[in-house]
Amino acid sequence: MISLYAMDKVDINTRADVFLLVSSFYKKVRKDMVLGPFFNDVIKDWDAHLERLTTFWETSLFMARKLEHKYQGDPLEAHIKADKENNNIITELHFGLWLNLWFETIDELFEGEYADIAKRRARKMGTFLYLKIFKARIL
Repeated sequence: MISLYAMDKVDINTRADVFLLVSSFYKKVRKDMVLGPFFNDVIKDWDAHLERLTTFWETSLFMARKLEHKYQGDPLEAHIKADKENNNIITELHFGLWLNLWFETIDELFEGEYADIAKRRARKMGTFLYLKIFKARIL
């Protein structure tokens, strides 16, 4: 009997791969008791949000490639706004949970250089956003 888990994983190589990662990840986030409310109470058009985040991660992962879609948003502004709208309750716990779910999703679906890059970029981005959110509170 062949197990689905015995199948070799591939690396993240295409926009479709990035979309699979992002959409699988946000299915978990939306069900999470701690993180879910931050997203479910704010995001009304999940299809558009997933496309925007797919473009963000595609741009982040494949910067050197000529891409049809390039992200042009401001994630820092969005996270600072979310923190303010939630009475400044975002903490390292939220970023830790987010990062753990991201790593878990990557490990379930992919392996390779870009999978590792996705983990490193998420870790750096989480740290950056966490620090900037707290800095914005004192300004």
